[in-house]
Amino acid sequence: MKHNLGKQLLCFISLFVLLWGEDFTYRITTDKTDPYLKEAVLLTVELNQTNPDVVLFFDFDLHPNETYSFHRIDTKESDSYQKVKTDYIYLLYPLQTGDINITFDLVKKVTTKENVAYSFSGDRDNVKGIDTKDIRVSLPPLPLHIKPLPKEVQLVGNFTLDYKIKKYEAKAYEPLPLQITIKGSGYPPLLQNILPSDLNVTLFKEKPIIQTHNTQKGTQSTITYPMAFSHTESFDLPPTTLKAFDPQTEKDYILSIPKQHFTIQPTDIDTLVDSVDDPKPLQNNYDWIGTLFSYLLVFGAGYLTALTLKWKKREIDTKTSPLRTKIETCKDAKSLLQLLLATDSKKFYASIEKLEKHLYGNGKMNLKKIKQDLVEKL
Repeated sequence: MKHNLGKQLLCFISLFVLLWGEDFTYRITTDKTDPYLKEAVLLTVELNQTNPDVVLFFDFDLHPNETYSFHRIDTKESDSYQKVKTDYIYLLYPLQTGDINITFDLVKKVTTKENVAYSFSGDRDNVKGIDTKDIRVSLPPLPLHIKPLPKEVQLVGNFTLDYKIKKYEAKAYEPLPLQITIKGSGYPPLLQNILPSDLNVTLFKEKPIIQTHNTQKGTQSTITYPMAFSHTESFDLPPTTLKAFDPQTEKDYILSIPKQHFTIQPTDIDTLVDSVDDPKPLQNNYDWIGTLFSYLLVFGAGYLTALTLKWKKREIDTKTSPLRTKIETCKDAKSLLQLLLATDSKKFYASIEKLEKHLYGNGKMNLKKIKQDLVEKL
């Protein structure tokens, strides 16, 4: 009875929060109050001006936290100086089970019609040059209860798996390409390892090709994993299985690749050895020293010039990049991971892998070193 009462109270708080404040009211709604871990939650924050005697602007966002990640999907604003109405729509993913709090950052910007008219005319979006009185508003956090996933679940959402093998026969040491694609809706299916880690083959992996699109219905993803492997003799690739869970149906399911056999043709080692002595042994001719020295001078001058330009460009880029500041202010691995996922950039994938392995596996990492690598990539 107490448990049911608690759930009803939580539902009431999160599904309809309408509070009065000075000059405006706000309302917070979610499409669910007790989602599963990594299940998408649609959150809407509605701000309504109640004082028509002032001009209001709002600077609003969710506060970053290691217990959830989020993406702003849309912002809808009315076109009225006397009574502004703004809706902020977010897609949120809880990253920790149990009770969590969603926190908010809100700044109310108060000004007059005269200031607005002085700064610009006809375009409400151009508010940078307006003289405003900024007031930080403290909003109470939104509580959510996060349910755990079934054991050994690797993917959360509704996904399909496809694989392509170009050939099943090769010579010894010749690479055999394999491409695995996971597609569907849910928490982005980024995995450290898809194939078993104890394979007795030489495995070559490339960075996954990531395509994601966040909408009010969830995150649509297509993640392609290109790889290749080689061996010196025929072998079997054992079956591969990934356990997934669909929060909509509350059922788990399996994505799999059946057992694959590959035939390897042995290669005569003698044919790999080059019997030609080329280039020929160095003779006692010292004319090459002067030529080598001149090449070194030219190379050194060009290298120093390029290095100087590179450092100047890097200094300019890192000083002007707003992303650098956000990276450097991240205090923990989860907040940095959320920031990198939000950028949706392939060049950060190696760092994303390290962070996810540390947070959700047993991997170790040096946060300071990762942040330095990210800044250098900018």
